[in-house]
Amino acid sequence: MDTKEVILTREGREELEQELAERKGDRRDEIVERLKEARGFGDLSENAEYDAAREEQSRNESRINDIEQVLAVARIANASDAMSVSIGSTVEIEDERGRRVSFKIVGTTQTDSLHHLISNESPAGAAMIGHVVGDRVSFGTPNGTVREYTIVSISI
Repeated sequence: MDTKEVILTREGREELEQELAERKGDRRDEIVERLKEARGFGDLSENAEYDAAREEQSRNESRINDIEQVLAVARIANASDAMSVSIGSTVEIEDERGRRVSFKIVGTTQTDSLHHLISNESPAGAAMIGHVVGDRVSFGTPNGTVREYTIVSISI
């Protein structure tokens, strides 16, 4: 088990706790019922329904284990200070052409670029942490380009 501390927003921890409860409750019960039903089909060595239910059970138990490991080492980000960028902050930045983009800095387990949630360990997230409105920050992109931005606003 990796004992590296995981930083989550309060919402991220709640989402993981809800997923864990659902996987340990209703989803586990559904899988057990599918296994019982599949056993009734006869020979388990050639029973595709049984094999599929066992595979689903394995994936569910693995995810339960992963969530429990994350929650065991997780701490809630302290985003109470909106004066500087921290995990949980929503940051608006502007490039040299005046184009603006906003995103929320989250822990690594919560990233979702489609919803503008970036990790504190990503190049952009790491570059922003600790900076204040008006600071210019730069970071490298995956293709090697260095981007430079000005922090326009920070909110919780």
